[in-house]
Amino acid sequence: MLGELNDKQIEDLLKRQVTGRIACTAANVPYIVPVNYIFDGNQIISHSTAGKKIDIMRNNPRVCFQVDEIQDIFNWQSVIALGWFQEIIAMSEKEQAMNAITNRLMLFTEKPTQYPSHGLAENQEDIGTKLKLIFYKIVLVSKTGRYERNSPK
Repeated sequence: MLGELNDKQIEDLLKRQVTGRIACTAANVPYIVPVNYIFDGNQIISHSTAGKKIDIMRNNPRVCFQVDEIQDIFNWQSVIALGWFQEIIAMSEKEQAMNAITNRLMLFTEKPTQYPSHGLAENQEDIGTKLKLIFYKIVLVSKTGRYERNSPK
């Protein structure tokens, strides 16, 4: 059975997952990459080092975000959201983003002491300096969701 997710199901999926994909466009060429994220109920919050994705989003802030949860080929849920990239500039907001991302991602690792290899700063003072982390949010303007489930026999 195919169907549409309601608003609560969409929000729940966004909150449950920690890896999604951001699609952005430069010179009419799409580019999509996986990112770790948190969803605060209104926006996607993530981080990156400098590179192609950040360059593209700075030049064209309109993006698409996708996340899914797949049990098998006939049991899945997927959300697609449209939004706007906004770089986080204020140090206090960067620190909040760093703490929220770190706390969420550490639930999914066996060895939390290895988190610097995940692009997270080892110390608060490393934010925006040694690792040149760029924190950003995707302000969502629309969300849709679909699912497929095995039909009961």
